Amino acid sequence: MSEVYEGLKNVVEQVKETCAKVGRDPDEVCLVAVSKTKPADMIREAYAAGVRDFGENKVQELCDKMERLPQDIRWHMIGHLQRNKVKYIVGKVALIHSVDSMRLAAEISRLAVLNNVEQDILIEVNVGGEATKFGLSTEETIQFVKEAAKLPNIHIKGLMTSAPYVEDSKENLPIFHKMKELAVDISKENIDNVSMNILSMGMSQDFVAAIQEGSTMIRVGSKIFGQRYYFNQGEQM
Repeated sequence: MSEVYEGLKNVVEQVKETCAKVGRDPDEVCLVAVSKTKPADMIREAYAAGVRDFGENKVQELCDKMERLPQDIRWHMIGHLQRNKVKYIVGKVALIHSVDSMRLAAEISRLAVLNNVEQDILIEVNVGGEATKFGLSTEETIQFVKEAAKLPNIHIKGLMTSAPYVEDSKENLPIFHKMKELAVDISKENIDNVSMNILSMGMSQDFVAAIQEGSTMIRVGSKIFGQRYYFNQGEQM
């Protein structure tokens, strides 16, 4: 049994156990396997085990893998997206998780219209208020959603956040709880072209806590593919 298969099996079991404890259906939680920096062969192993949703944080790497891997993979752009890179992925990825400015939303909309495609997006919220993270503040999110929802050919499907890196994942429970409350508040506004069906929150170190607080999409990399090593100390998605 490969390390990828073993890692995936463990993650799926943890998802099922957590859902059982909080009375949720595990089918409500979509697993996005974060394959950034990992070779195509490892992605094929996860694909063979049944995974269809994969996340990348760099446009060039995503495009390279998209060309070489099965066509039915649902690709997720989870990293910070520069406006000049939108043209390479609009209409080609299942979901852009990291929309955090009106200029970016407008560019996605413009290129979607130009290419006659529709693009689903999530709004990135910096719930923890970390200076090193991208994303809107919780206070400005509702008004932003109202404005972005007016743009043609894009569809707001929910919210995304990256919680602080902590040793004990329980420390992030309040972050995830606040995110869920924000999604509920937005839903109550009944904004056209907006659904809050997707709450993309929870990574390798804290996806159990995220599921407990209502996450519907977890982004797990190192628990499936093994650790990544960075020059700078930081979070591991």
